[in-house]
This record gives sequence, C-alpha cells and structure tokens, in this order.
Amino acid sequence: MCDDELIPPRADLTEQQWLRDDAPLARTLADRWGPGPLTLHRRTLLGGAAAGAALAALPFGAGQAAAAPDASARGAAKFPLPEAPNHKGEFAVLVTGDSGTGGEEQLAVTEAARRVCRDEGISLAVGLGDNIYENGPESDHDSEFRDKFETPNTGIDVPWLMVLGNHDCSGLIPGSGGDPSRGDREVSYATTSPRWYMPSRYYNVALPSAAEGSDPVVEFFALDTNPVASTVAQTSRHYQWDGPYMRAQRQWLDSALAASRARWKVVLGHHPYLNNGKHGSAGSYDGFLIGHYTRGIHLKELYEQVVCGRADLILSGHDHTLQILEPTTRTAGTRQIVCGAAAKSGDGRAHFDHPAAWQNFSDVGFMVLKVSGRAMTVDTYTVDVPTRTARLAHTTTTATPVAGRVGVGVG
Repeated sequence: MCDDELIPPRADLTEQQWLRDDAPLARTLADRWGPGPLTLHRRTLLGGAAAGAALAALPFGAGQAAAAPDASARGAAKFPLPEAPNHKGEFAVLVTGDSGTGGEEQLAVTEAARRVCRDEGISLAVGLGDNIYENGPESDHDSEFRDKFETPNTGIDVPWLMVLGNHDCSGLIPGSGGDPSRGDREVSYATTSPRWYMPSRYYNVALPSAAEGSDPVVEFFALDTNPVASTVAQTSRHYQWDGPYMRAQRQWLDSALAASRARWKVVLGHHPYLNNGKHGSAGSYDGFLIGHYTRGIHLKELYEQVVCGRADLILSGHDHTLQILEPTTRTAGTRQIVCGAAAKSGDGRAHFDHPAAWQNFSDVGFMVLKVSGRAMTVDTYTVDVPTRTARLAHTTTTATPVAGRVGVGVG
C-alpha cells in the first residue's frame, strides 16, 4: 500500500459499503480517478473469476511447475532463465519491490541497479508486486507496462519473476486489492514481454531447472497474497479467503515445497509475514485485529503452517522499506526480508520491534540475492536519488539451509 493510501474505517467492509458509508471519499475518488474505478461491472467480475478458476486448475508440480505461455504465439522473444551460475559460481538475482510509478525515484533506482547488475553478473530479477501504480493496468496492452516497467528497466535484460501486489489488483478503490481478477492482465502481458515472467498467478521456478539432471541450487515460489490480505472484503466467492482459489494455491504451495529438491527455497509474496514498517505484520495489518481480510489473518496462517521452517527466505514488498529481519523460533528459522523501496520510501522510523539484522525506513533502494551450493547472501543497496548512485549498506550471509519440517499438511 502507498503511504498516502486509504485505510478502511473498520475491517471487512466491501468497497461498495465503504463508499456508501463515506460519501466525501466517494466524491474524492471520482474527482481523482473518474467514474471508472467506482463502477464494478458484473461481467468484469464474473469473467475475471472464470479466468482465475482456469489458472488455479493448471497442473502445478515440482521444479518449474507451470510452463510459461507460448511467447512465440504473440511475437515476444523471451530472455531465457539462467541455466548455470555466473563467473563467480553464483546465481545472482536483483530484488525490487513496489516499483511501478514511472517517477524519478524509480528511474534513479533502476539506473543505479543497472551498474550493480553488470558488476555482479545478474541473470535474474524479482518484482515483488505493486508493479503498476496506482490501480493496475487497464488491459494486457496498457501503455503503463511500457512507461512503468519496460522503459525504466531497459538494460536489465533478464527474466523478471513478477508477483501481484494490491495495486495490481485494485477494485473500486486504487490499492485495495478488491478485484484480484485484474491480475489476469499481468499474466497475459507475460506473453508479449521479453522480461516479464508470470506464467500464472502463482508458480515456481528452479535454477537450474530439473531438466538439467541435478538437484536445483535454488527454487522460487511466487505467491498471490492479495485474496487474503486485501483492504476490503472480497465479493467474488472464487477469491474469498476460504474459496476455491486460495484452497488450490495453499495445496499447490504445500505440495511444491514438499517436492522441491533445491538446496535453497525462497518464497515471494507481496505482503510480508513479519514487518517493522508502518503496515505491520500479517494478522494485524494496519492495526486491525478483527476481520478475515484487512488484518491478513489467513495469510499469517498460510505463512506459519506451510512456509515457516520449510523455506529459507520470505521476500516481500508492500511496506516501502528495506528490512533484513532475523530468523527466530517463531519463524522456525525462516528469514523475512522486506524490499519494497524501489520507487517510494518509508516514513523514517520503525513501528515494531521484530529482531532485525539491519533495516532502513528512509531511503529508496534494492537488494541482490546471491546463491550457490555453499551459501546464500543478500546485499542491500540504498540509492541517492539526485546522483542515481547505489551504496552497499548491508550484507547478510548464511551457509546453512533451513531443514524441512515433517508432517506439514494443507489443513
């Protein structure tokens, strides 16, 4: 969410209820965005639900579970996934989050990141959601993809593993996450972009791929956290917290983590499990302690019951900060990292006290994840916007993967 975004007056209102209860807000949104964001057509809602149902039914499995759409059918020459480590013996991955503004801060971060990518031998990038501010793309060929992704990232010519953020799934209110079906536009866009990698709304990618004949060094599991962390209640049964979409995603994640033979496992999700920034942690987002959606209680359950103790890292955005939190007993050894400052910065202070190796609430920046059979390292860079230069601010390294838990079920 944006620092200037709206927070509902009470948990789990639908957007229509919220706007009816606050006529001045409805007028303000209409003045700012026009009537479009305030009208949710039944055809749009049902069409998106049907598309989501089809995606949820895809046959996910171990390794690179879902094949990417056929890019050649629509003319995109895709940048290939890396098949081997770089000259340093590592898979080096650029990590960004909450980047899609097209503004000066994003351009400063990407210019600084280009130089680091060249020096580090980057062969993959990650976008942790809120890819198109403020209310997501209006179609799979919206010019905002060019202005807020392709043009800023020119020169970082690698596949970008993209996940959906709340702004990408805006409903009536920009940034609410109230219409997850809008995320299908970003899945469709992946068929036309050489960079944008999103074969489905959730998916996994192993490096090197299982087809190479040896166990992967690292595997990424990209989640869609929006249906269980939206600012408002979901109106489509398909996307409700206990609906078919989230049940299918949870079962896929549990099975994929269990089947993974990768030494290192990394979960990508826009909304964090733990967070010292202003939006707080899953289960109490933005101070809410009631409601299925606004507080993110069911995302908390997903992280605790399926991810913690099985993945080495949770990489998230949402809060416009840079945080390297420490693994704890609560996380069963999994480390939470928040990297959501690729275009916007935080309010300058910590709001909570989860143990942290390092954190920054004032600067924009990015991270570089470096993975080999020996170790996993995260370098954090802050960026000076006027000079568009990066400074290495912190490095964290671990040589011991999290041991998989036994007996974790899908509940």
